[in-house]
Amino acid sequence: MMKVSVLGCGRWGTFIAWYVNKVGHDVMLWGRETSRNYIGLKETRKNDYLSIPEDIELSNSLEKAVSFAEIIIISISAQQLRSFATQLSSLNEIKGKTFILCMKGLEATSGKRLSQVFGEEVGKNINLAVWVGPGHVQDFVNDIPNCMVIGSEDIETTKKIVQEFNSDLIRFYYGQDLIGNELGAATKNVMGLAAGMLDGLNYSSLKGSLMARGTREISRLVRAMGGNDITIYGLSHLGDYEATLFSLHSHNRKFGQAIVEGERFGKLAEGVSTVKALRELSIQYDVELPICNAIYKIIFENKNAKETLEDLFLRPVKFEF
Repeated sequence: MMKVSVLGCGRWGTFIAWYVNKVGHDVMLWGRETSRNYIGLKETRKNDYLSIPEDIELSNSLEKAVSFAEIIIISISAQQLRSFATQLSSLNEIKGKTFILCMKGLEATSGKRLSQVFGEEVGKNINLAVWVGPGHVQDFVNDIPNCMVIGSEDIETTKKIVQEFNSDLIRFYYGQDLIGNELGAATKNVMGLAAGMLDGLNYSSLKGSLMARGTREISRLVRAMGGNDITIYGLSHLGDYEATLFSLHSHNRKFGQAIVEGERFGKLAEGVSTVKALRELSIQYDVELPICNAIYKIIFENKNAKETLEDLFLRPVKFEF
């Protein structure tokens, strides 16, 4: 049994605490004192998706949560990570700990990967890994299994986490390409936005083309950034397409559909911030990202979704490869 703290008590963070407890570890779940999610868990020990066992300790003290554990899992909004990491960096207790970023996104203003953001603020005296790949809370709590990826620049850190967290519910694979895994996990949310738009336009049959061209597009960016372009065809990106492009649970797909249907979708869709970051990376690395660029224009420049997506998928005449 290991001591594990999960920082962030939203849908995914609460599930991670539930899962890590389920596989036999001593768990503390942290949330901000004023957080609606934290208050709800404190009062009822459940949310819309699951109930947390009595042996999971709830705390709103960040210092206590960090001191408690040897492995610390972070599950918050990607755009809040830098300020949160700055807050963590002031705690002496972080030295020598293993941190796992269980979140998917890029910093919108810089295009930086989340491990880069965290490393810049916290420094080198820690072990750092990412936990990415497909899966929905609604499926996991009903014992529907899936495969996910743990990635780190240190293979021993990767192996230790996989050994401690592997189970019949989640089978973990070793991620050997941190750049590709992080970029793949983040950009699949942008493809989810595109899929939702196609659904809203009754163009769902084009999602096959989206999958084919989307993976190709992002693989070029990964290669330009120094990663392995093959990684995009693994679990962090293509492997997550079913959960993102087709699932009724996907926030990003539902956000994209709501846009073209003129509805409002009020929950977090990380792909919206990620598509901003991709504009930065496209310029920085001189890589064309036509799908990402089209989604950006629809969301931020109010371009007509039907015309923009038809122009993207149906009109160009060019070689496929």
